[in-house]
Amino acid sequence: MPVRKGDQVIVISGSHKGKRGKVLKIVGQRVVVEKVAMVKRHTKATQVHPQGGIVDKEGTIHISNVALFDEKLGRATRTKMVVEGDKKIRVGVKSGTKFPSAGM
Repeated sequence: MPVRKGDQVIVISGSHKGKRGKVLKIVGQRVVVEKVAMVKRHTKATQVHPQGGIVDKEGTIHISNVALFDEKLGRATRTKMVVEGDKKIRVGVKSGTKFPSAGM
């Protein structure tokens, strides 16, 4: 998976191009990015939300439309997997920036 929960990403195509945010969750081949692709949901009144009404929340974006944001370069970056000892880590191809990754 090129992008994980908690990663800082930038939208590289589509109507939200150029917006940055943190990945909140991954749903299949789509990601929910903080404060990007906001949609309005009409909710019924419940015990948890007694008022109900119209709620703004994040929509999903296809995973191919986002890329990992590299603070060192200040733009999107591609990554490769590198084995260090007994762990796999993601490394920026051009900058060499290390991104946390699932260990093996």
